[in-house]
Amino acid sequence: MDRKKQTTKETILDMLIMSHDYVSGQEICDRLALSRTAVWKHIKALKAEGYEISSVNNRGYKLIGTPDVLDEKHIWEHLHTSWLAQEIVYLPETDSSNIQAKLLGENGATNGTVVVTDKQTAGRGRRGRSWISPSGNCYFSMLLYPDVRVDRASMITLIAAMAVAKAVRETENVETMIKWPNDVVVNGKKICGILTESSTDLEYIQYVVVGIGINCNQKEFDEEIRSMATSISLETGEEVNRPELLAKFFECFEEYYDIFMETEDLSRLSDTYNELLINRGREVKIIERNDERVMRAIGINNMGGLVVENDAGERESIISGEVSVRGLYGYV
Repeated sequence: MDRKKQTTKETILDMLIMSHDYVSGQEICDRLALSRTAVWKHIKALKAEGYEISSVNNRGYKLIGTPDVLDEKHIWEHLHTSWLAQEIVYLPETDSSNIQAKLLGENGATNGTVVVTDKQTAGRGRRGRSWISPSGNCYFSMLLYPDVRVDRASMITLIAAMAVAKAVRETENVETMIKWPNDVVVNGKKICGILTESSTDLEYIQYVVVGIGINCNQKEFDEEIRSMATSISLETGEEVNRPELLAKFFECFEEYYDIFMETEDLSRLSDTYNELLINRGREVKIIERNDERVMRAIGINNMGGLVVENDAGERESIISGEVSVRGLYGYV
């Protein structure tokens, strides 16, 4: 879809979005060389698409609300990025956004292409676990071509978690934290899952797909995960404007990713990440194969590893394995 070709109706919508107040019918007529009747027909068409528009005599038109649709048009209404999400593939329902993004990667799709869906029938989490994907949430995958070594790919997952945390804070005004490496947490419960997959050639990456699911407007969770998972709506009592949240995420991710690509590590981002790290300063249980250890988390290093310290003050970096935080997800 070419974003440069804009219909008259879309131009009117842009005027309403940019004004944040009433726009007079005469102003629209003068700018677009339209009759009052033509303007009204376009306003009526926008209302039919789900836009809430107030019409007041002698004041004009004001945009009150936008439809909750995750297609490219509604995301682009809020988007301000240079390269990310300039191409959006919207699928109302699909098996997995990651699967579809990888297919695009195999066929040379543009860097920053995004696959967005309302519902997944075969969503996947880490370690091959299934990811329940009911409607009302955000499910999407980003296709990236980072010119970095294979051992740097895992850091992109941490960047994605930072971007989710920042986007939710800025659009929904709710405090978010990160449980290392990539769980985004609100009030001690998980609201986001991230799965990064890559295609590699010897030491370098051909492409990376970052799949993300954000619990937005979900109201019910299965009993086995109810104590660990929540949604933004359940925590705030408000419905999430999903296109606005996604657009803000893409802006945040682009900012962090560009910094990462300059240094090829997290040296300029670790402080920001550590400010969000719910593990920091807390007792954590580290499970590696059949071994369990309890240590204190210090923060991440420039390669994204979790630095932990034992009672003797000896430190080491954890790069894999399960890390549980006391007081979180049932660990007491």
